[in-house]
Order: sequence, then C-alpha cells, then structure tokens
Amino acid sequence: MSKLADMIFFRKHGLCPRRLCFTFDNGLRRLVQDPDRIIGPYVGQGDTVLDVGPGIGYFTIPAAKRVGAGGRVIAADIQETMLRGIATRAGRAGVRDRIVLHLSAPDEIYAGEPVDFILAFWMVHEVPETERFFRQLRAALKPAGRLLLAEPKLHVSRSQFAGETAAAQKAGFKLLEKPSVPLSRAALLGRSQR
Repeated sequence: MSKLADMIFFRKHGLCPRRLCFTFDNGLRRLVQDPDRIIGPYVGQGDTVLDVGPGIGYFTIPAAKRVGAGGRVIAADIQETMLRGIATRAGRAGVRDRIVLHLSAPDEIYAGEPVDFILAFWMVHEVPETERFFRQLRAALKPAGRLLLAEPKLHVSRSQFAGETAAAQKAGFKLLEKPSVPLSRAALLGRSQR
C-alpha cells in the first residue's frame, strides 16, 4: 500500500512534472484553497513577491493582481516548461507585465533584489538541501519580509515538516505563526536577528 501511495503522491520521483499540474492547478482547488485568502494577508500594492516553485502560476497570477501596477512577482522555477505556462496564463489574465520569469539553477533559486514576501507552497519537499535553500531565501528577503512555507499534509508528515522548519530556523528564520492553510502544514517565517 505504501508503494501505491508513493506513486499517487509522487513521493520518490523528485520534481513534479508539468504534465501533472492539472491535478492541483484547477478550478476545483479554488473551492478549498482560495489563493487570495492564503496570500492576501501578506501581499499588498507595490510589493515585490518571490514565488518559488510556482508550477504554472496558481498563486503567481493572483499575487500579480494584488501587487498592482507598481509591484511585481518573480516566478522562480528550475523547469522552463512551468515558466512558459505562467507566461501564457499571465498574458490571458492581463498581468504578464508584472511578472518576472526567472529560470533558476538547481543549486541557486534566486539571487536578485530583496523581496517583501516569499511563497514556498507545496515544493520544499522537492529540495535536496533544505538548509541551503532556506539560506538563499533569507538572503533574498528584506529585513521585515516574510516567508510563507506550506506543504501538503498527504505528502509531508508532521516530522518531515518539523525538519523543514528546523532547517529554516537554522538558516536564520524565526517562526512568526502557524497560519491555517487548508490541506497543508504551514508556517509563517521572518528573518531572525543574527
């Protein structure tokens, strides 16, 4: 049974491929995980947002609408096919000019200007070196910025999530709160003083 669950939840295959995005990036998901409710408290007009591992833009496009014409969203992914999907969808939504598509190297997700908010939604379990990953995110975050980390409950156990948050804290983050995110284990993190 555990082998079947591993196959269904894509546990032992690394990155989620583009061809499976329809399974979690669709209209039905909005009934349970409304992106505006999830990111709304953290993203405002004029903000710069880093969406890490954004898939085909489930959160990227709503974030681009929230930041307005004076803000921008950086969609950082190591899969070019995901970024092409975002470009297409953002064009249809009329927010393509607010989104920067960043093709990341596997060992360096982003090294650009500091951002106000980072979203790492349902993707950290795909990262081989989590502490290094969180160090890179901390370097990308403005001093008062925040990181929302969320992982799927059916895919990431409590102990795995605790390991991820411990790696984040070791990398220089502090836990601010544990927001309620449907179907997810979540933590809102800020930069700790070093």
